[in-house]
Amino acid sequence: MNMRPSRVLKKMREGYVATCTKLNCNDYRIAELAALCGFDCVWVDMEHVPNGIDTIEKAVLATKVHDCDLLTRVSRGGYSDYITPLEADSTGIMVPHLMSLEDAKYVQYYTKYHPIGRRPLDGGNADGKYTLIDTIDYMKQANEERFVVVQIEDPEPLEQLEEICQLPGIDMIFFGPADFSQGVGVPCEFDNPIIDETRRLVAKTARKYGKFAGTVGGTGNFDELVKMGYNFISMGADVVGLISYFKDIVSKSDMKKAVAFSEIK
Repeated sequence: MNMRPSRVLKKMREGYVATCTKLNCNDYRIAELAALCGFDCVWVDMEHVPNGIDTIEKAVLATKVHDCDLLTRVSRGGYSDYITPLEADSTGIMVPHLMSLEDAKYVQYYTKYHPIGRRPLDGGNADGKYTLIDTIDYMKQANEERFVVVQIEDPEPLEQLEEICQLPGIDMIFFGPADFSQGVGVPCEFDNPIIDETRRLVAKTARKYGKFAGTVGGTGNFDELVKMGYNFISMGADVVGLISYFKDIVSKSDMKKAVAFSEIK
């Protein structure tokens, strides 16, 4: 018996670009909607959003039934914060604010099995099909079909970026421009040359050492990011879409006519 293969890894290994969208709401139905619409991956958040592991479990079930991956951005903490989403069968985890090579080695050690790391072994959860997968096979498949993403969103790790990108078990380097812009003193100036240079550097260095390169983008700069070397692009978010939809309804509806209507005699 095998784990469900990662759709994201399959596409990127075949030379294609994988698409993702981010959820802030904790309704698994929205995760399923995104999967039904054709995204390769849905990103749920435990860093900024008050989601619990029950949210992750439901989102996993809602996405994998449609052959869509789930990526969980974990909260920074102990190793359990990293591996519990994986054991709930999240296809990947994203570790925010990687700060150094030593930091990356810690992630590597606790999220990959032998011979790469020493992730604590169980196999009795959803990712191991509740012990139905032979333990040795499970370890091998988990190393190959589950991906670990580290975020470069601070200037500090850039000095060791080459070494970080050479670590086995770190599958993707993901550039986060928003926090990075804060770190270099130009908050939210996304057209600043420093942001552009770093975005290009992250993609170039990741691909140089055979890593996947990820970042946030949109339909307007999708092709440009692909040309830079990015093969995983997260576009949009549920809250952005809902706000746009709701505001559009309000602006076009008769709600504003209520006062005028009341004046009719």
